[in-house]
Amino acid sequence: MSEQRKNPFATVDPYTGETLAEFPAIEGAEVDAVLETAGDAFDAWRKRSIEERAALVGRVAGLMKERKETLARLITLEMGKLISEARGEVDLAASVLAYYAEHGPAFAAREPLDVEGGEAYLVNEPLGVLLGVMPWNFPLYQVVRFAGPNLVLGNTVLVKHAGICPQSALALEVLFRDVGAPEGVYTNLFVSHDEISRIIDSPVVKGASLTGSERAGARVAERAGRKGMVWVNHPTSTQPDLPFGGIRRSGYGRELSKLGMQEFVNRKLVRVLPPDAELSGIAG
Repeated sequence: MSEQRKNPFATVDPYTGETLAEFPAIEGAEVDAVLETAGDAFDAWRKRSIEERAALVGRVAGLMKERKETLARLITLEMGKLISEARGEVDLAASVLAYYAEHGPAFAAREPLDVEGGEAYLVNEPLGVLLGVMPWNFPLYQVVRFAGPNLVLGNTVLVKHAGICPQSALALEVLFRDVGAPEGVYTNLFVSHDEISRIIDSPVVKGASLTGSERAGARVAERAGRKGMVWVNHPTSTQPDLPFGGIRRSGYGRELSKLGMQEFVNRKLVRVLPPDAELSGIAG
């Protein structure tokens, strides 16, 4: 295990302790280039129709099912989960993506309000580039419940996975690339804790999400809270159509179901008045 500590991103056989593969972390100018790419990608991604974005997420779900055995064996190799449980996690992760591919456009649709004179409605708009800091225990599921709804909504995501799951992390990024996701829409990051702080401080990044320990959550929340958008949760397992939240240590706790579309969204009120409407009293 001493070999693992030399490189923060390494596949170490959980049964033998043998280091099987290592992946170098990026820093400095390389990280800046990734941030710039993600920011540019957001400008184009948000302009695509939500149906097109949802279709891409749906294709990822389909490809994930096709590669189920490969992905499951990576999970077992890196964090020791029984192969039967790893296969179950792949199925669950694919179901989350498929759920948002199907229901996401309706969840994000404008919401009409009952008003006198003219019309009013709420619109849901993406925020921008988001950072997700993910745990080791559910290498696929924890990521997709953050990435899936946000990509449908029009955000772009940067994912910093746990150090012991580098190949699972890369395999997820490959899934998005192989179904045609533009560069910068979904990006895996091998970065140090110091670089995470710098990424959060970047004006490109508009929100951060962490699933992990209270200690790790405190570090990220202290930094990301300055932006006003950070959700911290302990890991949990559930079905995509069931909301998660309302328990001790659950942080904001609005994940999955329709609520999964409302974590990192800019909700705006739009009021349309008749041409001859008087403006007095509208603000009240």
